[in-house]
Amino acid sequence: MALALAILLFLTIALVVFSFGAAAYAPFSVLGSRLRALGWQKAQPQEKPAFKDRLEQALDPLSRALPLSPSEVSRTRKWLIQAGYREPRHLTIYVGARVLLALVGMVSVIAVKGNLDLLLMIGVGGFGFFIPRFVLKRRIRSRQRRITLALPDALDLTVICVEVGLALDQALMRVGEDLRHAHPDLSDEFHLVNLEMRAGKPRAEALRNLVDRTGVDDVRALVATLVQTDRFGTSVSQALRIHSDSLRTERRQRAEEQAAKTTIKMIIPLVLFVLPSIIFVTLGPAIIQLFRILAPGAH
Repeated sequence: MALALAILLFLTIALVVFSFGAAAYAPFSVLGSRLRALGWQKAQPQEKPAFKDRLEQALDPLSRALPLSPSEVSRTRKWLIQAGYREPRHLTIYVGARVLLALVGMVSVIAVKGNLDLLLMIGVGGFGFFIPRFVLKRRIRSRQRRITLALPDALDLTVICVEVGLALDQALMRVGEDLRHAHPDLSDEFHLVNLEMRAGKPRAEALRNLVDRTGVDDVRALVATLVQTDRFGTSVSQALRIHSDSLRTERRQRAEEQAAKTTIKMIIPLVLFVLPSIIFVTLGPAIIQLFRILAPGAH
């Protein structure tokens, strides 16, 4: 009797302990959540903010120190979008970086010279102020060049997709997916066009926004062709094929123009670097020999 009572007591205590542990460690348990709220479980460490977030927080006061008109903000935001920076914080980082570099330039002048040279401070500060704009313009041109190089492949794929029976919206979506790894910039732009059309924007407006986001002349010509095709109801595949042929002709003429300019551009390096070397190599030994012959007579 005593043995049975001891076994029953042991099983009861084990069942209570097991039930309490299961209730405490269950992920959706009310008891477990209350125990964690009371501090029985250590609080999870908060994740540190990303570097971009910390940079934005650091540059936000500096960006507010530079007053910008709405037209300047709109123009700067357009430049940032053309460079591939679409988030609102990029404007804060860009403006804050300009102010920070200007301040660093003026402080560097004071630290190096030890006195207040106003003219030099203005010059160095202005140089630092315009460095981010120079970098931004370089990024815009680089991205536009990549989009220009990717456009013929995109046109060929679009023509194939339209000829097999896909609508223009579906063709742009498929082309954007296929070009994601080879040409990510143009793929992102096609993805945004599809998102805008899904959101309810007319096709013409979404395509014009594509022109504003890229600023590429070839894209502007393509959008004009697609808008006219949609307006007059002509064949999309035929229009795209004709535009693709004209685009290849323009690219060939552009390459021939650059090749023709090469001879003119090579004149300055030839005169500055190659011609003096040729003169020294050809006339140097003759001048040395002439000096050896005439030098004894000169004495």
